[in-house]
Amino acid sequence: QVQLVESGGGLVQAGGSLRLSCAVSGRTSDSYTMGWFRQAPGKEREFVAAILSRKIWTSYADSVKGRFTISRDSAKNTVVLQLNSLKPEDTAVYYCAAAQITRLAMEVSAYDNWGQGTQVTVSS
Repeated sequence: QVQLVESGGGLVQAGGSLRLSCAVSGRTSDSYTMGWFRQAPGKEREFVAAILSRKIWTSYADSVKGRFTISRDSAKNTVVLQLNSLKPEDTAVYYCAAAQITRLAMEVSAYDNWGQGTQVTVSS
């Protein structure tokens, strides 16, 4: 089992940037495929980005490609999501997730460890 704690959310104007961090404890984050998801009010949780364990391969939702970047800091056992050029439609609770799989999964059901979420609000 692994524990995940997100931080870095907040309120930002459109066009601004935020840096979300996911602190991983219990196991090294290199053992897991790590993902970021988001959920807006009244909507289903949706995939944002994922990074494969022990590799640098990444995957992004089309809506964030070119604006968001997922990365690992193995020394700190954290996974970071850099959010640039933010839009009001990016407003949501952002969740970090982990899965003991060896593929870049985009479905919620593939992940069995979740953080508590961090709120990102983008004003127009």
